[in-house]
Amino acid sequence: MGRRYRQLGRLFGDLLPAGIRVRHGLASRPRLFSSSPHLPLRRTSPVVAGAVRTPKANRSSPMFRKRLLKKVLQQRRGGGNGGGPGGGGGGAGEVAQLDAQIALHYGVPYAASVMGFDPVQRLLAVGTLDGRIKIFGGDNIEGLLISPKSVPYKYLQFIQNQGLLVAVSNENEIQVWNLEFRQLFHFSQWDVNITAFAVIEETFFMYLGDENGLLSVLKYDVDDGKLLKMPYNVTIHSLSEAAGVSLLDTQPIVGILPQPDTLGTRVLIAFERGLLVLWDITEDRAIAVRGYGDLHIKSQVSGAQTDASEHQIDNVDETEEEREICSLCWASRGGSTVAVGYITGDILLWDMTVSSRQGKQTDVSSNVVKLQLASGSRRLPVIVLHWSAGSAKDTTKGGHLFVYGGDDMGSEEVLTVLSLESSNGLESVRCASRGDLRLDGSFADMILIPDTGVPDKIRASALFVLTNPGQLNFYDGSALFSGRKSEEVYAQPEARKFPVAVPTIDPNITVTDLYSLTGTGHPSISLKKFCARQSVAPPISGNMKWPLTGGVPSEMSLKEDHAVERIYVAGYQDGSVRIWDATFPILVPMFVLDAKVSDIILDGANASVSSLAFCSLNLTFAVGTASGLVRMYKLHEHTGDSSFHFVSESKQEVHAVHHGRGFHCHVAFMASNSPVRSLRFAGSGEVLAVGYQNGQVAMFDASQLSMMFCVDCASGTNSPVVSLSIYGVVSSAAEVDQSQKETAKSGKFSTDVLLSLTKDARLTVIDSTSGLVINSHLLDQKQLSAVSMYVIDVASDEEQTQSSGDKSPSQSQTGKEQKDLDQKQAQGAETNQKKASQHSHSGDSNSLLLVCFEDEALLFYLASLIQGSNKHLHKIKLAKHCCWSAIFKNKDDKACGLILAYQTGIIELRSLPDLEILAESSLMHLLRWSYKTGMDKSMSSSNGQIAMVNGSEFSIISLIASENDFRIPESLPCLHDKVLAAAAEAAISISTDQKRKQNPAGVLGGIIKGLKGKADENANLRRSFNAQTHIELLESIFLKESSAEASIPSPDDPIEELTIDDIDIDDDVPLSPPPASSSTSHVNKKTTVEDEREKLFEGSSVADKPRMRSTQEILTKYKFGGDAAAAAAHAKDKLMQRQEKLERISQRTQELQDGAENFASLAQELAKNMENKKWWKL
Repeated sequence: MGRRYRQLGRLFGDLLPAGIRVRHGLASRPRLFSSSPHLPLRRTSPVVAGAVRTPKANRSSPMFRKRLLKKVLQQRRGGGNGGGPGGGGGGAGEVAQLDAQIALHYGVPYAASVMGFDPVQRLLAVGTLDGRIKIFGGDNIEGLLISPKSVPYKYLQFIQNQGLLVAVSNENEIQVWNLEFRQLFHFSQWDVNITAFAVIEETFFMYLGDENGLLSVLKYDVDDGKLLKMPYNVTIHSLSEAAGVSLLDTQPIVGILPQPDTLGTRVLIAFERGLLVLWDITEDRAIAVRGYGDLHIKSQVSGAQTDASEHQIDNVDETEEEREICSLCWASRGGSTVAVGYITGDILLWDMTVSSRQGKQTDVSSNVVKLQLASGSRRLPVIVLHWSAGSAKDTTKGGHLFVYGGDDMGSEEVLTVLSLESSNGLESVRCASRGDLRLDGSFADMILIPDTGVPDKIRASALFVLTNPGQLNFYDGSALFSGRKSEEVYAQPEARKFPVAVPTIDPNITVTDLYSLTGTGHPSISLKKFCARQSVAPPISGNMKWPLTGGVPSEMSLKEDHAVERIYVAGYQDGSVRIWDATFPILVPMFVLDAKVSDIILDGANASVSSLAFCSLNLTFAVGTASGLVRMYKLHEHTGDSSFHFVSESKQEVHAVHHGRGFHCHVAFMASNSPVRSLRFAGSGEVLAVGYQNGQVAMFDASQLSMMFCVDCASGTNSPVVSLSIYGVVSSAAEVDQSQKETAKSGKFSTDVLLSLTKDARLTVIDSTSGLVINSHLLDQKQLSAVSMYVIDVASDEEQTQSSGDKSPSQSQTGKEQKDLDQKQAQGAETNQKKASQHSHSGDSNSLLLVCFEDEALLFYLASLIQGSNKHLHKIKLAKHCCWSAIFKNKDDKACGLILAYQTGIIELRSLPDLEILAESSLMHLLRWSYKTGMDKSMSSSNGQIAMVNGSEFSIISLIASENDFRIPESLPCLHDKVLAAAAEAAISISTDQKRKQNPAGVLGGIIKGLKGKADENANLRRSFNAQTHIELLESIFLKESSAEASIPSPDDPIEELTIDDIDIDDDVPLSPPPASSSTSHVNKKTTVEDEREKLFEGSSVADKPRMRSTQEILTKYKFGGDAAAAAAHAKDKLMQRQEKLERISQRTQELQDGAENFASLAQELAKNMENKKWWKL
């Protein structure tokens, strides 16, 4: 044992403080002062190979630790040497500013509540209760919009094919989002509660109903980017007068439905207490009125499951009371029938073709049919109604009515699908079948997706159902509408989960990691080739086409020659591992590593994944499971026969297996039955260190297929291993063997030590070759919650001297060339060395160890820890409980920043090594997330990018404001397809022109037929309206105020012209009395004209040439009523305003001049600094 310690003493001599040597396992210090009587009293200066060192004071003293930390900070901050961004520093000055942005977001938000769909762009929008809007497109294109206020949304509609989304919040704030720029372009606060909202298709106009019964019209001005309130509006009183009904008080508008095929000129308005009015905006009159006196129901259609076999129509003569409307939708192709759901659980089908207020009608009961889903007396309100039309060829099949509600109280929560058929009007309606779709959670919203490529917009091809919390299911339209067990009962359609880019719940995600492949060279090429063959389309079974195809991938991600620079890896509860290409803000699935091995049964193979490790040098994956099994994969495609090795402490097995296409496990290690907590590759990736839940640490050699050792690092406490690190110790040749000093003057030998940190703050130093425990001690007696540890390499004095020497300009040209050549060779050797030691730290005497706990962070001198001292250099107290941490590195791969995540959701950025707070943000501010227990297990980081999972949501946050692929605008997918928008507008324009040629009058002609007036006047109006587009027609109507009794003026009416004699100059001119006779009238008229001319020309002698007056005279007479004092005061105010403007201009000019001078001096300093820089450092 003594010999082994002496060997370690010679090996770790460089790491020990100057003058310290290991003797029989104990460290002894030589005398600082010489005792020889022949030498003067002075300090000794031990010589260490490679550098001249001066002895240092006691490293355990507080004074020394303070001085050492100060020196380290000076080196890290540069002090004029290497402190720039590329100078290998890493202090606070080099850490970029914290500018957290959401680079990527996948999944349905937890608080999703409302949906909207753009049938042209094929985009689905989901609004939440916390002020977020999620956009879903095709090819894994998703976007997240976050409102400034965390307020629920109640209405969400697209302005079709324009890349604009209109959202109305519960606080009655109307927001307009631009999807191309993913920004909130405009928001407007409405004064009263908005109770109904609808966007007119293919226009920028919107109908809005409020709690006072007022129908308003809004327009979004694309040029100004603002919402404009149009003059047109309809009050409840004017509407009731026009409709001929009497309302005792105001009622909220609960529904607004633009009638199909009317281009927005007719709209159905539903009031809370049952009144339905079909309003024509071109005529300002009610076309049809339903409710109140019309509730004499003739027919009742049973939709209850108990009566589904009979479907009898019973005569009902009772008069129904007033009832509150909860939902409504059109239930026919042309908008002739509307389905209305009431709070009592009833559904009424109203015929809106014939007005019940135009004259006396003998049979008003033919306007309505009652549909009842349940027979109980207490039923649920009908909350949601949606309609999907049947086949256009078969007119007897009306369509399908989707109902949420209407069942008996206490019944199972389902979504009901009713198939309605009608052969002859509303009286022949029958319920052909009924189907109930079971819900996974509480119902939130549903939406029908129309067919693609067909003109029938009201025929659905898919159904999306949103339930809480954040679950989105969809149904295939063909299976939903045609799968029947019999003639009358639907078969239960299969609900399919919304395909997500990153599965987080089914199966459950357990551990993740984000790896960077930059600087690894050729290995990413094989990954790129494999990634190019993958498809990002959602896995949909059957012949169904995925209905969401919107969005445009970034051009950078579509390039075939792009290299895979970043991968995201996730381990799951079923033992599988999935890998994505995360180079750009679109995750592209690459491959899945299966937990099973062909023809071999392994104990614990299907256990959940608990730890991951990846070596980018040889593309090797290590997967640790909860059963203690460690699987290793080589990411090289291999098909055919191969061998599989199983290695444990007691045995080694070799199996011949036949592999198919893909990547497969080639070796598995088992050293303990305890779950794997930490994995770390060493060297070139052939050696793997494994930490277990019970505190054991094992080392495996994949090249030799053997287990090197397994030791207990918890000292019998079974405290789990939370972090592993491999530290490369470099020792000079002079220290190893003095006899080889002549032949190996600059040669150095290295060995690796394994650092193991358990949760109870015990640090164990292990020889990675033999497994000998060098040292083991508690870092802090009071800590029982260690989080992580990191080895921080600090630039040595030699590196600082070399860095300053590189900047010396006093060299000859030949010397420069020779130095450039030497630097190139050194850079090549350094690159190879960096690749070989990517997973281990090649340390020197200045290396530090950072240990993070839940409530504090400690900084140690690594050499002292290896020696056995646990005295810390620096300590900070954390105000909140830390749950996760990561290191941020600069361009030279030097640690320069510490990222801490707290249980409160705060993310903090600190500088290294002084651990000062630079900036902070929060998950609530960025993503509206609250921290949940266990979230830290799914968090991972790669140099400033943090990947995290919350329920069904997955996100990558880019923290640092530096240029990377996640922040380049060209790398982001676009949510609005301009090419598709232009093609759709051209197709609509051509279709409209063809319809006009076939039917010149069209829909507008039919509307104008009902206008009052002569036949020739109607013809003139039809010609003028046909010359306009429907958008121009709507705008011309909405720019005028509504009047229920106003009529459209005839264009043939003569225009009355006014003369100067018809203008009254003064309001106080007395009116003439009625004329007594014709002669008296003529005289009075003549006198009046003369008096008015005299007043007009104001005493001018020549009537043809009025007296010229100055501007001041005009203002004095007409603006100030002849008051000269008021006019003078006004002129004085204008002069004062002019003087203030001149002073502001002068001050602004001076500021611009000062700014220009500062900019010039800054440019001169920058030019001086750039003179001595090499061209490759620019």
